[in-house]
Amino acid sequence: LEKFQKHEKRLQEKLDSIDAGAKNLFENSKEEYNKLSGIIKSKTSKAIGGSEPYNSYLDTLSTSLSFLKQFKNAGNVTKPMASLSNLQSKLQQSEKVKEFVSQRKQQIKELLSKYTKIPIGLKKEYARLNKTAYYYSAQVNEYKQMLKDPAKAERKALSFLNKLPAFQKFMQKNSQLASLFRMPDNYGTPQSLAGLQTRASVEGLIQQRISAGGPNGQQMIQQNIAQAHSEMNKLKDKINKLGGGNSDAEMPDFKPNNQKAKSFLKRLEFGANVQSQKTNNFLPVTSDVALSAGYKLNDKSIIGIGASYKLGWGSGWRHIRLSNEGFGVRSYLDIKLKGSLWISGGYEKNYQSAFTKIDQLKNLSAWQTSGLIGMTKKLKIGRNTKNLQLLWDFLSYRQVPRRQPVLFRIGYVF
Repeated sequence: LEKFQKHEKRLQEKLDSIDAGAKNLFENSKEEYNKLSGIIKSKTSKAIGGSEPYNSYLDTLSTSLSFLKQFKNAGNVTKPMASLSNLQSKLQQSEKVKEFVSQRKQQIKELLSKYTKIPIGLKKEYARLNKTAYYYSAQVNEYKQMLKDPAKAERKALSFLNKLPAFQKFMQKNSQLASLFRMPDNYGTPQSLAGLQTRASVEGLIQQRISAGGPNGQQMIQQNIAQAHSEMNKLKDKINKLGGGNSDAEMPDFKPNNQKAKSFLKRLEFGANVQSQKTNNFLPVTSDVALSAGYKLNDKSIIGIGASYKLGWGSGWRHIRLSNEGFGVRSYLDIKLKGSLWISGGYEKNYQSAFTKIDQLKNLSAWQTSGLIGMTKKLKIGRNTKNLQLLWDFLSYRQVPRRQPVLFRIGYVF
């Protein structure tokens, strides 16, 4: 909210230079921001009013705690209920902020639409304000997604409660959904069906309507239903593209970075890869085993670091001998080209000699440099991704002993 206010203030300063009448829009803006910020910072956050969109998990959790509160041997549920109440009030606040920001953005947009020519500086400031509004909404949606994935223990507890007949009846009367769609007290009994239309009466009414349409009445109805179904599918596709059916769906006028709203840990990816090298005059058969950690800058670029260990196997099946043949540190950058193809580049420092003690690695003159560039094919296998890399080490020609210039690595990203 403070960030959005700063953008608005800079935009106001630029507007003042071209239109004195624009002051009306910003006349009481400072007071409005201070009022909303004060409510959010105060402990009596419920005073903000309003309600957050329905969340089935929070509804079930709230009703479950209310149900358990009836029993003396159920443990202390006062703290969990207070935490849940605090969370719900925070969600209410976030909805109020989103509503306020959306209104301010719309008002500024309408003001700018009156001008035939807008200075570049003003356009850039409005773009920054628009991005701030979008990423706030995306951040709130990311938190809501986290609520859809409760811990395993919570899922098990809720599953157990849902099997209890007493809890099912309690849910029917006390849940948030029940307050919206109130069930009759005699629900599930023949008496609750009194006054409702029977299937036979509905079918008879449909037949009357079809007959009134003439000999082709049924065909016309089927065509209309098929057309309506097709239109509904098109509408669902549009909604999914905008935000997966979320009521907060908003089409930004810039290309958003979907990683920006995610937490630091969720933007990390961990990987491992293996690369083997045949024996030569200097080295036995070796395998490079590497571990890496990457950070997603955006949906199409990942930067990361790693470390590798070179394991020696000996000179053949008849001469197998395990040995420490080297160590290395890595950095890399992957940029998405198209589909599952990525352009990969890297800079590495490798200790190419056999060693028996860690202290030997401190000899910096023995470390050699590698510069890599090539392609990566990323194949999705279940939850993990398999990487197939073909890389060219364009600095290999300076190395002594010289390593093979073309590298093929197979790895997994977790």
